[in-house]
Amino acid sequence: MTESAPGSGPDELQCSAKGCRAAAVWALRWNNPKIHTPDRRKIWLACDEHRESLSAFLDRRDFLKDVVPVEDRDA
Repeated sequence: MTESAPGSGPDELQCSAKGCRAAAVWALRWNNPKIHTPDRRKIWLACDEHRESLSAFLDRRDFLKDVVPVEDRDA
């Protein structure tokens, strides 16, 4: 078995903003009502710097349902 470098494993949650490698702090839960059932939640992760811009992008499309701390994303 090969060990990966520290900070590069699947447990490291990164911001979903293009090109950002910062640790995720926020979970933006959303759905597209044209293709998802009302109870389905997709999740984008965001650092503090990109929380507002990613939220605004989803909100303009009426996709954003809520924003929670990343540790509460599956609650």
